Amino acid sequence: MTKSMKKINLRKGKRRLPKGVIHIRASFNNTIVTVTDIRGQVVSWSSAGACGFRGTKKSTPFAAQTAAENAIRTLIDQGMKHAEVIISGPGPGRDTALRAIRRNGVILSFVRDVTPMPHNGCRPPRKRRV
Repeated sequence: MTKSMKKINLRKGKRRLPKGVIHIRASFNNTIVTVTDIRGQVVSWSSAGACGFRGTKKSTPFAAQTAAENAIRTLIDQGMKHAEVIISGPGPGRDTALRAIRRNGVILSFVRDVTPMPHNGCRPPRKRRV
């Protein structure tokens, strides 16, 4: 290795992160768990698809639980004790992901539901005929 070719480390080292925000996006097809610091910069994330679930198994509560555990595993190593949870979407993994976070020892200051609700906005798609 020459002098001009130095190894560039893009990842930051172990940062101490006492408080953070956990975003849970639960759609009918997938559950995405993103953990950010207070300023909104992403620290870690996981989803049911990234955990190896494919097809209809992605939309199960167990897949959401696995995704939540994977996302906050790195945070416990960084020393996160307190977190705020923001849940969005109507999917089946909402409650299970929240339970998985609570079980891993993170103290939740508040849980907010920011699911968008229409005030009779757009016309819904036609009824499905099977």
